[in-house]
Amino acid sequence: MAGGGVAALGVKTERAALYKGRMTLAVAMTCLVAAVGGAIFGYDIGISGGVTSMDPFLAKFFPAVFHKKNSGSQNNYCKYDNQGLAAFTSSLYLAGLVASLVASPVTRNYGRKASIVCGGVSFLIGATLNVAAVNLPMLILGRIMLGVGIGFGNQAVPLYLSEMAPAHLRGGLNMMFQLATTLGIFTANLINYGTQNIKPWGWRLSLGLAAAPALLMTLGGLLLPETPNSLIERGRVEEGRRVLERIRGTADVDAEFTDMVEASELANTIEHPFRNILERRNRPQLVMAVCMPAFQILTGINSILFYAPVLFQSMGFGGNASLYSSVLTGAVLFSSTLISIGTVDRLGRRKLLISGGIQMIVCQVIVAVILGVKFGADKQLSRSYSIVVVVVICLFVLAFGYSWGPLGWTVPSEIFPLETRSAGQSITVAVNLFFTFAIAQAFLSLLCAFKFGIFLFFAGWITVMTVFVYIFLPETKGVPIEEMVLLWRKHWFWKKVMPDMPLEDGWGAAEAPVDKDQK
Repeated sequence: MAGGGVAALGVKTERAALYKGRMTLAVAMTCLVAAVGGAIFGYDIGISGGVTSMDPFLAKFFPAVFHKKNSGSQNNYCKYDNQGLAAFTSSLYLAGLVASLVASPVTRNYGRKASIVCGGVSFLIGATLNVAAVNLPMLILGRIMLGVGIGFGNQAVPLYLSEMAPAHLRGGLNMMFQLATTLGIFTANLINYGTQNIKPWGWRLSLGLAAAPALLMTLGGLLLPETPNSLIERGRVEEGRRVLERIRGTADVDAEFTDMVEASELANTIEHPFRNILERRNRPQLVMAVCMPAFQILTGINSILFYAPVLFQSMGFGGNASLYSSVLTGAVLFSSTLISIGTVDRLGRRKLLISGGIQMIVCQVIVAVILGVKFGADKQLSRSYSIVVVVVICLFVLAFGYSWGPLGWTVPSEIFPLETRSAGQSITVAVNLFFTFAIAQAFLSLLCAFKFGIFLFFAGWITVMTVFVYIFLPETKGVPIEEMVLLWRKHWFWKKVMPDMPLEDGWGAAEAPVDKDQK
């Protein structure tokens, strides 16, 4: 459907000031249970690096890497350069990419709950295969099933959180997904630290414990209420209003309910969301759905989280010290996400993204300089410089944790109109997992080729993304999710891109006031 043909449908005027509601127990419980999907995602990110540094695991599945690791003559930067080992980590994300695209029609046609349950079941199957793996194909198949779970979970959970949360608390509550992700990473690091001493089967325990949050996610998905947005979109209007009244704690939900009904009217005219999302009127959201997740990965954070034990061992830390350092970075990431939750709905998205970007650039450059001057292919870092590197990496993780970590998921999940929301979130997840796959597969080779320059490579990308946010991203704090479509017509750049579409009540692109925070 052409963009000009929908002027009479969709949200037509701003009603944010009329929204009623508060934080209710129902919202708190649903957000907590739904965010378990983030915990599994984080656990799978964090567990990989620790397991791939355990000698019994390497000896069983990657003997070439095991012998190279224990060879004293091996180049420090290249001792883990093995495509099979990289495939163990990255296969999960390639599978997630494909699954996220399959999840979009499931999420739209059968509800957010259906995708959450599918994700939980896939996680359970993957964890079972990994813990029982007797050869490399079985191990990779388990990782692929975990990837399917990530594709469904990451597609549905951020949408679920955005739609359940009151507009004035949406940023903080949506970050429950990232908070749970960081908690999963931290937990994985702690478990790896303990299981490394359980030989020869400690790695099985590390991989198998993913089943615990997977079971919780599956049960939660079965017990959670569906979002009112999804119910109304699928024609269950009265049920949607009852759920809305329950989660807002008031019967006075006329303004928000009207926005949802108007959004669903347009959503139900769209037969091909992926085709519709390419239209000019959806261009700003599409750009953000591609750039935000791509930039999130190009910060280099996943390289540190995937391969933290490997990275620290490459820099001369002993086995125990490297895992201990990984636990420290995981704890910092979890703590910094709490900072973001407490400030995002007061300071806004733009300030956190820009300040975090600047801090990450400085940290990456410092690490590159130290490694370039004091560390080489055949020498180790001194104790004092090793401590400095860990501290600076923790400051980098801190900056990511309050900025691009949570907001790389929050912003895309809250900007799409209902008719393209599932498709938009699928694109966001697919792009995130594609870049995650690419970086995971290439990082060990890049580390071998670039050496300390790998940190300058990521610093360059962080510079690009910080400038991008300053120029192109409007502030979304406090804007109701079903009125987000009106925001782009206030932005100095995007209003030139979007087609003219006069709206009701005289509110149109020409009359839209420009908020001082919209840039």
